Amino acid sequence: MKTRSVILRKLANLLLTLLALVSISIALGGMGWILYTVICNGGAVINLEFLTSPSKPYGEPGAGVANALIGTLLMTMGATVLAVPPAMAGGIYLSEYGKDSRFADMLRFCADVMMGVPSILVGLFVYALIVIPTGNFSGMAGTIALAIIMFPVIMRTTEDMLLMVPNTLHESALALGMSRMRTTLHIVMRSARNGLATGTLLALARVSGETAPLLFTALFADTWPDSFFSKPTASAPVLITEYTTNSPFESMHSMGWGAALLITGFILIVNIVTRFIFHENKH
Repeated sequence: MKTRSVILRKLANLLLTLLALVSISIALGGMGWILYTVICNGGAVINLEFLTSPSKPYGEPGAGVANALIGTLLMTMGATVLAVPPAMAGGIYLSEYGKDSRFADMLRFCADVMMGVPSILVGLFVYALIVIPTGNFSGMAGTIALAIIMFPVIMRTTEDMLLMVPNTLHESALALGMSRMRTTLHIVMRSARNGLATGTLLALARVSGETAPLLFTALFADTWPDSFFSKPTASAPVLITEYTTNSPFESMHSMGWGAALLITGFILIVNIVTRFIFHENKH
């Protein structure tokens, strides 16, 4: 009976191992197919003119995606500036001050719900809050929508990273006469800085490819983003959507694929950097 039990355990282990390998192969195969498709369709159109010229209506020569790339950069960086300080402050409160309080539990619940809310609903919320009252789509409205999406991710990541810092560091700093706030800012957060950077980069990678909220806030324009606060602003995700799905012209399809390749490369680089930082943090 003992030998039979060992054989059954080995067979179960082998079966689960094979299932895991099949699952990993399917995931890697799908990712590889997507990357191959994007590279094949978008690689041919990427050149200097494509990267430095703004988008233009169909038929005009010298069209590119520079204005959309700059618009995406402005909105994602602006969202980071708006979301990171209050989100980290919220994470500090949850891990260092509130912890088991009812208010902290309510904040955690709200953050978890926000992370599960479809991004299009965030776009509709900002549309009703800003676009309708002002009467204008704008890059700033898109920035606010992206900041709302980033906020709960960064806050919960900040809490988790700070909770991973050994309690002995808190006690040592307090025993030396440091205030609780100074201990948090100069000891605890410094120890968790790599994890905090990881959470911020992951949130940035998530919003850099968001399309739905920008359709209701920033919209799109074939111009440079020189009226960021008052007029529609181009972005790479919206350009990809418009050119690849709403245009009947093959040349614009190719431009959409090229923009998709650039966004894919950016997100891939951010994720690789994030994994590298997290790996260094573990050691």
